[in-house]
Amino acid sequence: MNLKTGDDSQTCCETANNGAQNEAKIQPAFGPVKNPDLIGTLHRFPSVSSQFIEPRNVDVWLPPDYGQSDVDGYAVLYMHDGQNLFEAQNSYIGVDWGLDNTMATLCQKGRIRPTIVVGVWNTPQRLREYLPQRPFCDNQSQYLRSRVIKRYGGMPISDNYLRFLVCELKPFVDSRYRTRPAREFTLLMGSSMGGLISLYAICEYPHVFGGAGCLSTHWPIALTPFSTYLNARLPEPGRHKIYLDYGSEADNAGYRYKQRRVEHILQDRGYKFGLDWFGSWYVGDPHSETAWRDRAHVPLRFLLKNDPRRPKATT
Repeated sequence: MNLKTGDDSQTCCETANNGAQNEAKIQPAFGPVKNPDLIGTLHRFPSVSSQFIEPRNVDVWLPPDYGQSDVDGYAVLYMHDGQNLFEAQNSYIGVDWGLDNTMATLCQKGRIRPTIVVGVWNTPQRLREYLPQRPFCDNQSQYLRSRVIKRYGGMPISDNYLRFLVCELKPFVDSRYRTRPAREFTLLMGSSMGGLISLYAICEYPHVFGGAGCLSTHWPIALTPFSTYLNARLPEPGRHKIYLDYGSEADNAGYRYKQRRVEHILQDRGYKFGLDWFGSWYVGDPHSETAWRDRAHVPLRFLLKNDPRRPKATT
């Protein structure tokens, strides 16, 4: 069944799920996407049900050589706003990330390890599902809570979204496809609010996720409580990788300062630039799919690279 919530205060601070796996909730039927422009194979699971969140589509992209190569298993990259990744007609602004082309090219050149991409479509609850929940549970400021409710239509419900990913979707993907389920080969990536939930996920489930790609992360309303949270919950370096970047957001609302503040937290916690974390400032890049499409190869190479050499910074 789907988890319904009525009282936001209870939703915000509800106790954590016991972690039971619920892969049976994912229906095995899917529709292969017939699009001659796609590289690789795209499986679309429509209206995937969950006991934690509202139904949504889930796309699973397989590399062109899937099923033909002798690869022992594939890493899995879980991405948010999944409708924006592969097909322009489904994308928010009519421009997709072209991720099939980027992934296939990088893999063919040996720049990244063989990887499956799971694109989780968003819903009208996107803002509440992507806003980190625990920082607002722990923060007792009524003013801050009121701001969140006014701006996002209610308190965060991102813990249930992450339970869907960890307790339902990941077990299903690992059981159906040739994956490498270990933390080192399980990663997340997203842009804007999708970057925020990716960083939150690696902190909440450091034993599950080994890396988080955060493009143009939306810091403004979350920075103060999230900074306190990061100082307490950021996973240890050496076993986790975090990518952060930003573009023209730096011109708005002290965005560059907020980004730098998070970078300092990473450094203070022992994250080494180029090894444990990496990022750049893309001057003039808009906050949109067009920009993220153009630079997606950078976080992909850092998070999924076979080559251990340090990537060169982009300014």
